[in-house]
Amino acid sequence: MKVFTTGQVAKICKVAPRTVSKWFDSGRLKGYRIPGSQDRRIPREYLIKFLKEHGMPTGDLEDETLAKVLIVAQDQVLVENVKRELPLEKSFKVNVASSGFDTGIQAESFHPDCIIVDFSIGRSEALQICQNLRKTSDFADVILIALLPDDGSTTSFDRSSINETFRKPFDPALLADRIRSLIGSRKELV
Repeated sequence: MKVFTTGQVAKICKVAPRTVSKWFDSGRLKGYRIPGSQDRRIPREYLIKFLKEHGMPTGDLEDETLAKVLIVAQDQVLVENVKRELPLEKSFKVNVASSGFDTGIQAESFHPDCIIVDFSIGRSEALQICQNLRKTSDFADVILIALLPDDGSTTSFDRSSINETFRKPFDPALLADRIRSLIGSRKELV
């Protein structure tokens, strides 16, 4: 759990440290005092809640606690089912791409923690997306999940660039749980 000093909160809020101390002492900003000293500490989730309640920008604070997921698919039903299981109020932010080109653009601007690639967009395009992401150092650690079609064929390919595979049809809740645990092992989710 990340915690902030009153000085750090003051910089984030662009106010004087004394103002943060007043917010803390009045009970408006939750936190705790370090035993044996007057120093105050404010946990990140309390700071984010305070900023939202008072209409102040959260900046990068919220992004650090959000699990960002990029879904690469053309099947709108699939996208909606996965989005429903990864709601924003449960620390998820979801974007959608429909092609390899779109995936590259979205990955650069969105910086996802996890990318779900639906192989129904085309096996060769899906594999190319996964391989291209792994070649780029910025995305070498991104969690890649492949959604494989259940068309009766045995899909054989190099799975070294993919962290997990799910065969369709699958339970979106199970996929969401797996994403939550994979991302949760790398960063602290609220």
